[in-house]
Amino acid sequence: MSGSLTNRTQFTDRKTLLRRRLSNIFIVLVSLTVFILVWWGLSIIFNLKYFPPPDQVFQAFVKSFNVPDPNLGITMWQNIWASLQRFLQGFALAFVIAIPLGLLMGFLPWVETFSRPIVELFRPIPPIAWVPFFFVAFGAFLSPILTVFIGVFFPLLSNVILGVKSVDDSLLDAARTQGAGKLALFTKVILPFSVPYLMTGITIGMGVGWMCIVAAEWIAASGGGVGYYILVQQQVGFYDYMFAGMIVIAILGLLTVTLSGWAEKIIRSRMGML
Repeated sequence: MSGSLTNRTQFTDRKTLLRRRLSNIFIVLVSLTVFILVWWGLSIIFNLKYFPPPDQVFQAFVKSFNVPDPNLGITMWQNIWASLQRFLQGFALAFVIAIPLGLLMGFLPWVETFSRPIVELFRPIPPIAWVPFFFVAFGAFLSPILTVFIGVFFPLLSNVILGVKSVDDSLLDAARTQGAGKLALFTKVILPFSVPYLMTGITIGMGVGWMCIVAAEWIAASGGGVGYYILVQQQVGFYDYMFAGMIVIAILGLLTVTLSGWAEKIIRSRMGML
C-alpha cells in the first residue's frame, strides 16, 4: 500500500514537472515569436538600411557559414574558431591564476591582506580599457586573449574567495576534532566546499568573456574573429551580415553559459546544496 502510494506520488511529480517544462517551452516560443514580429514590424515602419528585417538577416546568417566572406576571405566557421581559441586561452589563463589565488586569499588572512589592495585597485577598470595597452605591448594576437583574461579573472576570483569563506564553522570544527591539520582542512573540507562557488564564477566569467572578446576584436585582432567580422560588415555597409555576426555571438554565449550553468547545477545537487 505504501509502495503504491509512493509510486503514485512520483508519477504525479513527474507529470507536474513535465507540464511545467512544456509550459516554459511554450512561453519561450511565444516570447521569441513576439520579438521577431516586433523586429519585423519596426524594420518595415522605419525602412532603414542599417536595420534589416529578420528574414534578410537569416539569409545572411546561413550564407555566412557556407560562402567565404568577400572582405575577410573566410567563412563564419573560421571566424568562430578564431574567437573560440582566444576565448578559451584567456579563460584558461584566468582559471589557473584566479583559482589558487582565490583559495589562498580566502584561507590565509595575511595573503588576503597583502593582495586585496592590489585586486581592488584593478577590479574597477573595465576589461576593454586595457585593450589599447595590450595592443601596444603584446600585439594583435595576444591583446584579445588578455582582455578575456581580465574579464574572467575577477568574477572567478571573487567567487572562489566567497566559497572559502562560506565554509560552515561546524565542518571545520568537526575536522579539527578528528585531528585534521591545516593541509587536510584545506584539501578535504575547504577545497571541495568551494567547488560550487567556483562553478558560479565560471558561469559569470563566461558571459563576461564573450563580451570582452567581441570588444577586443573590434580594436585589435589577427586571423579573423566574430567581433572583427561584425566590425568589417558595419564598415562596408553589409548590415544584414553584421546582425548575423551578432546573432552568432549571442548563440555562442548562450551555449557556453548554459553548459556551465548545467554543470554547476549538477555539482551543487551532488553536494547537497540545492
